[in-house]
Amino acid sequence: MASKYSMNDRPSWPRRAIVTAGEPYGNKGLHFGHVGGVFVPADFFARFLRDRLGRENVIFTSGTDCYGSPIMESYRKLKENEGYDKSIGEYVESNHSRQAATLNNYNISCDIYGGSGLEPAAQIHNEVTAEIIERLHEQGTISKRSTLQFHDAKAGTFLNGRQVIGRCPIQGCKSEKAYADECDLGHQFEPEELIAPKSQLTGEVPELRPVDNLYFDLPAYLDFMKTYTAKLAQNPQVRSVVSKTMEEWLLPAQLYIQNKFREAFDAVEDQLPEHTVLEPEGNKSSFTVTFPSWKERDDAHAVLANGGVRFRSGKALVPFRITGNIDWGVPVPEVDGVTDVTCWCWPESLWAPISYTRTVLARDAKAAGVTEGVAAQDAALMGEPAADSTQVPAPTYQHSSLDWRDWWCSDDAQIYQFIGQDNIYFYCIAQTAMWEALGWDLTQSTVSACYHLLYMGKKASSSSQTPPPPADDLLNHYTCEQMRAHWLSLGLSEKPVSFSPKAYDTRVTGKDKNGNEVRACDDKRVIDPALKESALLTGVFNRLARSCFYGVAVKEGDESPYRNGCIPAGTASATVVEAAQQAVLAFEQAMYKFETHRALAVCDDYLRAANKRWSDASKAANKLEGEPANAAMTQALVDAFTELRVATVLMHGIVPAGCELICEYFDFDPVAFFSWDNIFASTDEFVESLGEKPGEHRVKPLPPRFDFFSKHESQY
Repeated sequence: MASKYSMNDRPSWPRRAIVTAGEPYGNKGLHFGHVGGVFVPADFFARFLRDRLGRENVIFTSGTDCYGSPIMESYRKLKENEGYDKSIGEYVESNHSRQAATLNNYNISCDIYGGSGLEPAAQIHNEVTAEIIERLHEQGTISKRSTLQFHDAKAGTFLNGRQVIGRCPIQGCKSEKAYADECDLGHQFEPEELIAPKSQLTGEVPELRPVDNLYFDLPAYLDFMKTYTAKLAQNPQVRSVVSKTMEEWLLPAQLYIQNKFREAFDAVEDQLPEHTVLEPEGNKSSFTVTFPSWKERDDAHAVLANGGVRFRSGKALVPFRITGNIDWGVPVPEVDGVTDVTCWCWPESLWAPISYTRTVLARDAKAAGVTEGVAAQDAALMGEPAADSTQVPAPTYQHSSLDWRDWWCSDDAQIYQFIGQDNIYFYCIAQTAMWEALGWDLTQSTVSACYHLLYMGKKASSSSQTPPPPADDLLNHYTCEQMRAHWLSLGLSEKPVSFSPKAYDTRVTGKDKNGNEVRACDDKRVIDPALKESALLTGVFNRLARSCFYGVAVKEGDESPYRNGCIPAGTASATVVEAAQQAVLAFEQAMYKFETHRALAVCDDYLRAANKRWSDASKAANKLEGEPANAAMTQALVDAFTELRVATVLMHGIVPAGCELICEYFDFDPVAFFSWDNIFASTDEFVESLGEKPGEHRVKPLPPRFDFFSKHESQY
C-alpha cells in the first residue's frame, strides 16, 4: 500500500453483475487447476461483489459442459475397456455430481452449478439455444456450408473432435495435440489442414467426406472486432494478454510455406486466387502468401496440395461452426434445410451462462409464485435434478430482477467471465461477434483470463507422467482455506505459476542416517510452498480476532470496565481510521483489476500492522494503573475491533468460512456486517445503524483456545 489512495479515485461498479467460471467437461472430476485457476478466483470476485453491490444483485453461474467429443470418447473407452453399462447421460450426471461435491468442499458459492444437459437447466438451455440460432439466422449471420469431415471407413462412421488426432497446422503453434478442427490451445482450422490425422477408433488414416452444417459468419465482423479490440486494449480492467491474443486472430488470411517448396510454388502460382507474396527476411526459412480473405486462402489449399506444396496457416477469422452430426448434443431447429444435427459444444457453452441465469431466475419466480413473464415460462420448463445427484446449494434469497435482460442487456449491469487464457478465442472473438450479431444489446463481457496454473513447474495435464492430483485429494493434506489463500496469492493474472505442494513433492532431497533416500515430502528441512499464506490465517488473523474477543470477555476477579462482554464505545484513533481507509481503497482497486494476489497482499499488510498496533497499545496499557490503564486498554480495544471488522470484510471472499465464523462471534447480522455500505462507518455508527447503543452490543463468548482458522490435522 505504498500509494496514497483517495476516496475520489474509487472505481465505478455496476448495479447488477453476472460472474461466470469456465465450464469443465463432464467426463471427469476436477483437478486442482480447475479449482485453483478458475473457480476460486471467480468465487472470490463473486463474494466481493455480493458484499460490494448487495447479494441480490449478483448471480454467479457455472456448470458442467455435458456435450462434446471429449465426453463421447471417454464414455466410449469406458464402455469398451471397463464394461461400463450405464447411459452417457448417467455418466455425465455422475461426473457432474463429483464436480459439485468438490466445489462444495472448497466453498465455491455458485448461485447455480448446472449442466447444459442436466436438470434443472437442460430444457431452458435447449430453448435458449433454439432462440439464439433462429435469431442469428433472422439476422442473416448463419448459413449452411458444405465442408469436409473425417470418416473412418473401417469403423463405418464419421469422426468428431477428439476421435481424430494429429498435429496443429497453425504456424508457430506449440500444442501437443490437435483434433479434427481445433488443437488443445484453441486454434481453429479446417479438417483438411490437420497434419497427420489418425482415427482414435481404429488407428487408421481417415478419409474426408462432405457434410452440411451451420456456420456463423465470423469474418464479417472483422472490422467490428478490430475496433472493439483496440478499445479493449485501453480498458484497465482487461489484461493485455486478452487484447494481444485477440489481435493475433485479426490478421490477414495467410499461408506460410517453407523455402524448399519455392520451386513447386512458383510452378502453380498462376493458378492461385488473388494473393501477394512476402519474401523471407534474413535467415527466415519460409515465405508468406497473403490472401484478401479466408475464402481465397481456402481455395488455394487444393492448388498447393496438388502441386506438392506443403504449407501452414496463419491465424485469421474463419466461419465459426455452430452444428455437428453427433447424437449427444443440444437439439437444433431446422435452418437452411440442415437437419439431423446438434449444436457443437463450444457455441452452446458460450450462451450456457444465459441459460443458467434464466434457470436461477426461474427458480426465484417459482418460489415467489410468479406466473407471468419469461422467468415464469422458464419455470414451467425447469425439471428436477436426479435424486442422488450432489448439488451446489441454491441461495435462500430472491434476486433483484426476474428479467434476464436486466442482467445481460442493461447499461447498469456487467458480465465478468473467468477463463483460462487458452479459451480467449472462444470467449473474446467468437462470443463477442455473436453477441453483436444477435442485435439484442447484449453486454460484452469483461474477461479475466488467467495464465496456466502449473504443477511442479510443468503444465498440468491428466495425461502427463505426473498427473495433477484431484482437487479433493489435496484436502487430505491441507485445509480448504489454506488452499484458497495460496492459489489467490500466486498472481496468475500476470504469469504462469507453479503449484508445488510439498505433500506431493517426490524429489530426492537427501539421505537419512541409514543411507536411505529422503524425498521432499518427508523431509522436515523442506518448507512447504503451499503453506506460505497459512501463517497469516492461523497466526496473525487468529491472534487479532482472539485478542478482541478475549479482551472484552467477562473475567472473574477482573473489574475492568471494558470486561463486560461488549464492544467498547469510542472513536478509533486517527492512525487506525486512516490505515483502514487506505486498506479498503487499495483492496478495491486490486479487485477492480482482478489482481487477487494484490488484494491478498493488502490484507496481509493490514492484518500484520493491526496486530502490531494492538500489541504495542495493549503492552503500553498494561504498564499503567488505575483509570489511565482502563482508558488506554479501552482505546486499544476500540482500535482493534475496528481493524478486525474491516479485515474480516476484506478477507471474506478469500477465506469465507473463517470470516463468517468471526462474524458469528461478533453476533452481527452477516448481511449488514459484510456489506460495503458500512465499511467506512465507525463501529459506533455501525452499531447504531442496527438500532443498538454503542458500548452495549454484546459479542458471543469465545471458548478457551479457540481457532477461527485451523491447520490441517496432518500439519500438527
